[in-house]
Order: sequence, then C-alpha cells, then structure tokens
Amino acid sequence: MKLWDKGIQIDKKIEAFTVGNDREVDMHIAAYDIKASLAHAKMLAKINCITTAELNQLEAGLKELQNQLENKTFQIEEQFEDVHSKIEFELTKKCGEVGKKIHTARSRNDQVLVAMHLYYKENIKDVRLKTAQLFHTLLSLADTYKEKLLPGYTHLQVAMPSSFGLWFSAYGEVLIDDVYLLDAAYKVIDQNPLGSAAGYGSSFPIDRAFTTQELGFETLKYNVVAAQMSRGKSERTIAAALGSLSNTLARFSMDICLYMSQNFDFISFPDAFTTGSSIMPHKKNPDVFELIRAKCNKIQALQSEMILITNNLPSGYHRDFQLLKENMINAFEEMKSVLEIFDFSIQQIIVKDVALTDSKYQFLFTVDAMNSLVQNGMTYRDAYKEIGAKVADGTYKLDTSKKHSHIGSIHNLCLEEIKDKFPK
Repeated sequence: MKLWDKGIQIDKKIEAFTVGNDREVDMHIAAYDIKASLAHAKMLAKINCITTAELNQLEAGLKELQNQLENKTFQIEEQFEDVHSKIEFELTKKCGEVGKKIHTARSRNDQVLVAMHLYYKENIKDVRLKTAQLFHTLLSLADTYKEKLLPGYTHLQVAMPSSFGLWFSAYGEVLIDDVYLLDAAYKVIDQNPLGSAAGYGSSFPIDRAFTTQELGFETLKYNVVAAQMSRGKSERTIAAALGSLSNTLARFSMDICLYMSQNFDFISFPDAFTTGSSIMPHKKNPDVFELIRAKCNKIQALQSEMILITNNLPSGYHRDFQLLKENMINAFEEMKSVLEIFDFSIQQIIVKDVALTDSKYQFLFTVDAMNSLVQNGMTYRDAYKEIGAKVADGTYKLDTSKKHSHIGSIHNLCLEEIKDKFPK
C-alpha cells in the first residue's frame, strides 16, 4: 500500500529503489506518527470534518497500534511503503471507511515532518539528559582529584603543572557549550509543521493552533512554505549540535588514549574495561575510547552530509529529503550509546601518581620559579631571563615545593562556578 497509489502499477525495480529501507528506519518514528495522527484526528473532529463517534473509532485504532508498538508486535510488512501507509491501512482495516478519513487535510510531507520533529525533540532531550549525567560525573571526579598533579602539555611538550581536577572540570565546562547548541537546535525544531500539507497549506478550515498545543510544540511554523523548507534545515542545525558534542567527546577520548599509553602513564582502567591482543599477551587496549573517538568523528561528518544533500534544493518538497532520516536517526542512537558508555567507563578511571623524578619533568615548574622571583621584587623580564639562562646552562634545579601555588586556587574557584552554570 502507498498513500499516493492511484491504481497504476509501478515497476518493481523503481519501487525497490525509491522505498529503500524506509520500512526499517520508520520503526523509529512509528510512535510519533501515531501521536501526530491522533492530534490530527482530534482537530478534524473539532472542525467538524469527522464526527465524535468517528474520532472515537480512530482513537481506539491508534491506541491499539500504540499497544502493539509497546509490546513489540508492530511490524511494517513488505507490502507497505512506509509506516504512514501501514498505519492508515490498519486504521481502515479496523474502522472501515472511517480509517480512510485520517489523511484528510494533510500530506505525507507534513506527516513525515511532524513525526520527525517529535522524534528530534524527544531525542535532543534524551541526549541533553545523558550529557548532564556525564557533566556531574566529571565534576565529581574533578573534586576528588583536585590536588592530584597532572603535567600540562603545549605542542605535546611538557609545559606547566596542572591537575586532574582541572582536566575533568575542563571537559565538564565544555559540555555546557555543547548543551547551549543542543538547546538552540531544540528551539529550531520546536515549531509545529503539521497543517502545511504538501508545502502549500490546505483549503480545509484546519486549526493549526490546536494541533500545536495538542502535540506540545512551543509554537507553529506559520508560513506553510517555510514549514516545508525546514526539512533539511532542521537536520543541519541538529547535526551541528551533535557534532559539537561529538568533538568534545572525541578529544576527551584522545586524551584518555594518550594518557593510558606507557609513554605518559597517567591513568589506567580495570582489566575488565580494556581489551587484549591476539598476538601480544601483555596488551591492555583502550578500545572503548578508541571506538568512542571514531563514532564521534563519524557523527561530526553528519553536518556535511546534511548540507550536501540539501544545499542547492529550491523551495518545495524533493525526494532527496528521504535520505535525511536514516543517518540522523542513527546519529542520535549512536550518541546516546556513546554518552552512556563514556559515563559508565570514566567512573572507573584509575589516576596514577606522576613520577616527578623522571627527567622529562625537570622543567615542569620553571614558571613557578620565575613567578617566585617576581613576587620577591624582580621584574618579570629579568626573572624570565634568569630562569631561561639557568635552563640553558644546566644549573636550573627542580623545586616542587610550590607545585600547587596557583593550581589549587584556580581549580577551587572554577569548580564552584561551573557547578551552577549548567543550563536548567
């Protein structure tokens, strides 16, 4: 069954190509199409396009389909083009002629749009919640390890003393920026497109304000052409937000992989959180964080894909939009999985003591030594030259007595501020 079927037989190869894997992908949006169909049916009853008795029939039919979804017995068989045709078929099967009325005053275009908007809204909220959980985990770790020395690096060269507290809370604070972008994406898609039909509205006296309230949208997309144009623009906006979050997690994962290596040896994880080698029995590999890094880099590529699919399309609907769904849905599912495993794994991190007797750390505290001279009355430039000269002629001696001269105060200040900064 196809919603656009006029009784003309379509070539089987053409049908297979154009349907693609919509049946599988649409299982992710089935619940949202049912929800939107119910709101649409209520609106049709409100404007007297269907009777109260007919609405009751449609409600019962949609409720039954919802139960099937919850019980995992709902399927989109091969004879159906997508979830939308499956739902209308089942309603017609259960409600008779009344089921054929559900598509009144809407198009598959706005039907897909509203289902995707509802899916995006719920999944942005889910990603945001999991990000908040990771944020609080990182701040807890930051507080636990605020006095634990971590050598800071610039240009991958030993630079200045830092702390694990600063490292954990740095990534925590960067997550706040990612949430700002998620919130912006949520605002963009929190506009009801239902009622825009094929992109040019409907001659029925529909009540778009009613469905907007019924579906929990903040507002509606008033211009029906703009509503149709939001397809693609919404995906690009969301992909940018997911890409920002992915960038944070990928960089964090790289730090973890680097710090676990024997060349750094700052951290480790329990054996149960690492994997081995099929040939080298000594290996303890950070595969979880390597996979997180790769998965997040893949998500970062999504924005480019969304741009390239939609960049030069004129206004109106185009079948190109069908290709937006699958990878957007995959990205959300992947991101939720990544956030869960990251939060679960990072809680098991083992922070090691840094061996300051190692020769590579002999200049870690040169800035502290220089600042000490300045505090005792020497000018900054003279202090810089004096310490630089000692480094150059080999007379500089490592002094770790003031290794927390600034790190502790910086950390305590930023941690208190960050705690209340996460968007509510």
